[in-house]
Amino acid sequence: MAEPVGPHVLAIPYPAQGHMLPLLDLVHLLSSRYRLVVTIAVTTKNRPLLDTLLSRSPAVVPLVLPFPDYPALPPGLENTNGQPPAFFRPLTHALAGLQDPLLRWARCTPHPPSAIISDFFLGWTSDLAAQLGIPRLVFSPSGALVVAVLHVLWRRMPQRSDPDDPDCPISFPEIPNSPVLPWRQVSFFYRTHIVGEPISEFVKEGFLKNIASWGFVFNTFADLERVYLDYHRNDLGHSRVWAVGPLAPPDGPTERGGGASAAVGEIMTWLDGCPEESVLLVAFGSQQVLAPLQAAALAGGLERSGARFIWCATGETAVPEGFEGRMAGRGLVVHGWAPQVAILGHRAVAAFLTHCGWNSVLEAVSAGVAMLTWPMGADQFWNAMLVVEFGVGVALCDGADAVPDADELARVVADSLGDSGKRVRERAKELSRRALEAVKEGGSSWKDLEGLAAELSKVGVK
Repeated sequence: MAEPVGPHVLAIPYPAQGHMLPLLDLVHLLSSRYRLVVTIAVTTKNRPLLDTLLSRSPAVVPLVLPFPDYPALPPGLENTNGQPPAFFRPLTHALAGLQDPLLRWARCTPHPPSAIISDFFLGWTSDLAAQLGIPRLVFSPSGALVVAVLHVLWRRMPQRSDPDDPDCPISFPEIPNSPVLPWRQVSFFYRTHIVGEPISEFVKEGFLKNIASWGFVFNTFADLERVYLDYHRNDLGHSRVWAVGPLAPPDGPTERGGGASAAVGEIMTWLDGCPEESVLLVAFGSQQVLAPLQAAALAGGLERSGARFIWCATGETAVPEGFEGRMAGRGLVVHGWAPQVAILGHRAVAAFLTHCGWNSVLEAVSAGVAMLTWPMGADQFWNAMLVVEFGVGVALCDGADAVPDADELARVVADSLGDSGKRVRERAKELSRRALEAVKEGGSSWKDLEGLAAELSKVGVK
């Protein structure tokens, strides 16, 4: 293999929107601010997801590979978009088929990579890094608390004391603040683990390889998760833990993540006509589709609250018939994707009813918008816990199958925009100030990113 002639980072994202977007933001910063050479590896159908990055960072080089042959997946499935959770495990397993093509590329390219940064679902990339004799850094699209929980789960393998009780508490005394969650809210990958089953063992080995990796990069910031970042440094036994978030640029492209049925200009014009801090944004990420009963309860609560709102109804969410007509002027329903960062940053928006995906949490934090939490799966329960404990959000509902009480929802929404929600809104604004300070020159995340770039530059010197 040719010897590296300077730093060259190979970035490997996991093909889910919530995972890809922050890693692409990190790649942009490493390329544009620190002039590092970065190659980003994707499969054929995921190549269009790089368009925005490549328009902002023309020096980034895409490496497009055929998706590995994997009969257990439907033909053409290369990412999680619109897919049920049942496909996530085989998709994660299938991606390991990229290891040999990446190894062949790295050994043939005239400027081979000197480090790998890859998503935490891609533990097999540690083996690739070992084959190439270079360090692998884990990129976490989730917060430091969630990763601490994952590490405890896969090391200790705690089980329910009552195998028939979905609410059986699972405690984590090793982690600061000794968090506890019911079994049903523990990681899907972990709950579905079967000892000896090949994909289950592959997933477990991947997370254990993460723990042994050279370094960790988190999309978070010190003032939000300092205690958990310190925990990782102590637990991992080294200081190569960098908190570089929030990574989403507040003035970034409005088309980030997709396109909407309502033009971006139409949404922003509607917001321009609303009083300051008078609007609730309702959005549950790109994966979650509300069941008819859930959508009806949400619509009923919004209608009774008297609040102005924007509801992003993704996928096949069935907005009740006649609702949009009755709410015309007071509420705006967007069918499909909406420019969430731009909406949250508008002066009219004061609160956000969210599933608490980590990207959404950080976007709300950056914008200084209070949250109403309705976590539904994955890391969202832990994120919601952190939001409420920090005093920047209020618990509303939890669970993918939960149906909120419309009257209670109306009350919580009205409170969030009224006098009784003022304290939470003020705390949200204060945390926003700290988040924005973190990413400014001299801030904690700026310094960590600078330190990360310096370390990557060192390992590239031969």
